[in-house]
Amino acid sequence: MQTNPACPDGAYPEVADYLYGLKSVGVRFGVERMGDLAAVLGHPERAYPVVHLAGTNGKGSVSAMLEAILRAAGCRTGLYTSPHLVRLGERVQVDRHALTEEEIIAYVRELAPVAARLGARGLDEHPTFFEFMTAMAFLQFARRRVEVALVEVGLGGRLDATNIVQPEIAVITSIGLDHLEQLGDSLGSIAREKAGIIKPGRPVVLGRLPGEAEPVIRAIAAERGAPVWSVREVFGENLDDYPTTNLEGDYQRWNAATATLVARLLTGRFPVTDGSIRRGLAQVVWPGRWQRTILGGRTLILDASHNPEGAQVLDRNLRQLVARTGRAPVVVTGMLGEFRARALLEVIGRRAREIHLVPPQQERACSYGQLEALVPPDIRSRMHRATVDSVFPDARTCTVGGPDDVIVLTGSIYLLGEVLARLEPALGAGEGRLQDF
Repeated sequence: MQTNPACPDGAYPEVADYLYGLKSVGVRFGVERMGDLAAVLGHPERAYPVVHLAGTNGKGSVSAMLEAILRAAGCRTGLYTSPHLVRLGERVQVDRHALTEEEIIAYVRELAPVAARLGARGLDEHPTFFEFMTAMAFLQFARRRVEVALVEVGLGGRLDATNIVQPEIAVITSIGLDHLEQLGDSLGSIAREKAGIIKPGRPVVLGRLPGEAEPVIRAIAAERGAPVWSVREVFGENLDDYPTTNLEGDYQRWNAATATLVARLLTGRFPVTDGSIRRGLAQVVWPGRWQRTILGGRTLILDASHNPEGAQVLDRNLRQLVARTGRAPVVVTGMLGEFRARALLEVIGRRAREIHLVPPQQERACSYGQLEALVPPDIRSRMHRATVDSVFPDARTCTVGGPDDVIVLTGSIYLLGEVLARLEPALGAGEGRLQDF
């Protein structure tokens, strides 16, 4: 393990190098380091109410929906999510304005000496990259005087750095099989880790959870005297009874129901009304979730489905797409990890007319060979090796499919970030090396 990174003394490229250097510190779970760092900073996370969100899928969408609802109600909002799609500052937003490069520079210069002092106690004491970003978020929200912050768990819940907050409400959006090495290999064990965000006496809102997971979470909530509200109990099983949103897909209506239930519980604390809930859900922005655009005369759909639970949703969406268009789509995809890739490729192989493999520029990305080995030989005849450059050579061009085709870009959120950076140059150069931790 390397020694603690030196404090940067330059412009944004040097600051980005410093943050990248924190990767050598590693990804370490536990709340003790984050608690120590927050204490030195005066516990900025206590300066505003927090809604804390965990879940295998959906926590980003529900966070964005809640942010839109609360802002529609006139509240000043903080939003902390991860990873970013294109630029690092997307992770920390106030009223949906991302951290600027200048703000990141200032925070890194402020926090680096603090991190170095903590790290001097031992290499395992130096804050990780994620803890560093979490501290930035907590400070930004306090200094910009947000009235409420939506804080998304990075991974799991119980041992996540964000779990030092004392939330108004804890939200668990979904439970699926992902990050098995860290969270366990069963729905029950994963549910137990995510239920670690439940605090004594604080309400808990549950999204649509599998039968194996929900009793585990309810038992933990009961032990902690935390009242539970369930989307299924409130809205039932009929999708027609669920709130609508401008984000496409049945699963987004499930997420909208989760956000609506949380918002209703906040009405005593914030000026949330049925009208602000409807307005927020009608105008929420959350890129890369069945997001449609036109490129080179073709319809392009960008959708970050990156694990087995997401694969089930992708299967439903692709089936509905084929039913509407009468034509199988052309799919561009790449994934991280063979466990995730197997579930996604099974769906894609069943629904796609052509498959173009584009491994993301990440160390953990599956190679062409790994992806090809996961599918039967008859599917391989429809698979082609490609790159972001070859499929999207510029911001106006897509080279696969024809004018009548729908192109679906799916799989890793990191791949979507690479493509969005190409399609929307105004976003700035992509910061992919700062994504995968």
